[in-house]
Amino acid sequence: MSESKAPEQAAPPLIEYPTVYAFKVMGKQEHGFSEYVRTLFTRLMGSEVSQDSIEVVPSSKGTYISLTVSVYLLSEEHRKSIYLQLHQEKRILYYL
Repeated sequence: MSESKAPEQAAPPLIEYPTVYAFKVMGKQEHGFSEYVRTLFTRLMGSEVSQDSIEVVPSSKGTYISLTVSVYLLSEEHRKSIYLQLHQEKRILYYL
């Protein structure tokens, strides 16, 4: 006796595209870090990323800074390519 199984359905994607996606980037609180991150995302997105799209939070001791950058993504591939680039950036200590 063989059981017939229903064909497996693909799980729905965790993120529905297009979407606004928030990347969190952390680095040392140093002159120009916020502008460096904004310029990096402008290059990765292929269009200007405004200051209004970035939330900046310094650490309690002021040693580090966290930036939340909200951008409009069209695909999972684009999201992954941005994470790959963030991984290669020496000034970025941590990212989510």
